[in-house]
Amino acid sequence: MIVITGSAGFIGSCFVSKLNQEGYTDLILVDDFTRADKKNNFQHKTYTELINRDIFENWLDTNHKLVQFVFHLGARTDTTSHDVATFNKLNLDYSKMVWQKCYAYGLPLVYASSAATYGDGTLSYDDNHQIIPSLKPLNPYGESKNNFDIWALSQNEAPFFWAGLKFFNVYGPNEYHKGRMASVIFHTYNQIKEHGQTKLFKSHNPKFLDGEQMRDFVYVKDVCDVLFFLLHHRKDSGIYNLGSGKARTFKDLANSVFNSIYIEPNIEYIDTPIDIRDTYQYYTEANMNKLINIGYSKPFNSLEEGIKDYVRNYLQFGEYM
Repeated sequence: MIVITGSAGFIGSCFVSKLNQEGYTDLILVDDFTRADKKNNFQHKTYTELINRDIFENWLDTNHKLVQFVFHLGARTDTTSHDVATFNKLNLDYSKMVWQKCYAYGLPLVYASSAATYGDGTLSYDDNHQIIPSLKPLNPYGESKNNFDIWALSQNEAPFFWAGLKFFNVYGPNEYHKGRMASVIFHTYNQIKEHGQTKLFKSHNPKFLDGEQMRDFVYVKDVCDVLFFLLHHRKDSGIYNLGSGKARTFKDLANSVFNSIYIEPNIEYIDTPIDIRDTYQYYTEANMNKLINIGYSKPFNSLEEGIKDYVRNYLQFGEYM
């Protein structure tokens, strides 16, 4: 029996699909399942039971002997929110509870951290444990994730195997419900279909031209492959980057979406919204050597390959993974 928290969300539901494809069906899906706009993410999956996140602690106390692995992928992920109390409750305190239960019951744990912990990247994008206490995230979401990483590294009582994954800019199917927080690929596609053009943020940093801001975009199917690898690896505990390892420009991204639907690129540049301008990351790139060095060898999709699959097999038809 495998537990997946956040299983009605984007990455969690895609991982449930991956597990089903690999023949795993004895799955416990944990989330708040009341949102109608997330129903399609899990309704066609094969699983054993749906557990509301509010009763998961009690459920695990009763059923831990049946559980083989916990993937804690649930979190509050709104990077524009300043509701520190909610981030502390859902991203910090809840994660501590999951960690402590996994330790107490001898369960391996993989949890979702975030590249938002790196802040402006001044201290690099290396998943070196030594720099984590010195990182300065740019928003409360990143702070909550980094605070948990710091707490995890300080624990003497830890699951026999655990891994925290710093997700970079993940995109792909099952993000329809995310609204403003959906990937740039998702918004670019919908803008092109509606207006025949897309809008990208202007650069407010003299080091970068408009559209030349760079991020590490990673396809959700690659993320699921890494999660599946760790399900069987179960050693080399620690915090790991999870990106493609290759920074690409937003202009490259937009052009790839246009190419995937056979439309000539038409890009308009607009001012970055004031509420995120001061915390905007202009460059991210995951150093992936640490994960590779423990044996992960599967190539990651290029930006062009991932976007082509996402657009042509999912977005164009409103399909789910």
